[in-house]
Amino acid sequence: MSEDSRPASRSMLERILGDRPVALLVKLALISLLVGVIMAIFGFDAADLVRGAVDAIHDAFRDGAGVFRQIAEYTLAGAALVVPIWLVLRLLRGR
Repeated sequence: MSEDSRPASRSMLERILGDRPVALLVKLALISLLVGVIMAIFGFDAADLVRGAVDAIHDAFRDGAGVFRQIAEYTLAGAALVVPIWLVLRLLRGR
C-alpha cells in the first residue's frame, strides 16, 4: 500500500510509534545490525557500555563528584578531537 492510498486515520499504535509496527521493527533491526557491526569493528562491546552506564550511576549515588569528574573527562577527551578539527575547518573556510 503506497503512502497516498493509506487511510488518513492511523491506528493509535502507529501514531505512537510513528510507523507501522512491523516496518518499524525491520528498520530498528537493520539499524541495530549495522551499529553492532560497527561496534565490533572498533572493539566495543555492548556489555562494556552497559557496565559503564551502571558504574556511572553507581558513582552518582556514591558521590556526586564522580559523575562530574567523568563528564569532565569525557568533555576533555572529545574536545581533544573536536577543537582541532573545528579549527582546521574554520581556517580552510576563511580562505
